[in-house]
Amino acid sequence: MAWEAPFPVVTAALFVIVCLRAGATYALGRFAASGGRRTRVGAIMERPGFVRSAERIHRVGAPVVAMSFLTIGVQTMVNFSAGFLRMPLWRYLPSMAIGAVMWALVYASVGFVGLKALALAWRQHPLLAVLLLAGFVGVMAALMFRRPATETDPAHPRSVQQ
Repeated sequence: MAWEAPFPVVTAALFVIVCLRAGATYALGRFAASGGRRTRVGAIMERPGFVRSAERIHRVGAPVVAMSFLTIGVQTMVNFSAGFLRMPLWRYLPSMAIGAVMWALVYASVGFVGLKALALAWRQHPLLAVLLLAGFVGVMAALMFRRPATETDPAHPRSVQQ
């Protein structure tokens, strides 16, 4: 997949896409804070990822939002948490914009280079391309489905250290 457009156009398009996505996630968090706990959205607030991101936002503030755009799997929960915690828009929007610019630049450059490299590997050595893709999917699955820390685990943010 490659966009046949100049780099600035691709970057701008990706920026708009990620702003819309992050803003919608923030709005969903605000909805959850205003009574959505009684809906299925409320179940998200019980997840360990939500608890960790909410605690980071409480501790550090807006920079957590901006830096979350450089992570995989954390960005959504941080934006949701920022909305749930009712981070003021005057703090949220600039940090989201900074993070969105970073995300768009990374994906417009490195992301497309990675896809082009995979396409080249497929043309030259299809088996190698399949193995690379399977390895990537395996690592992502291992990271996503690892056992979450429990409250009795010292690594859990809510654990009580005595």
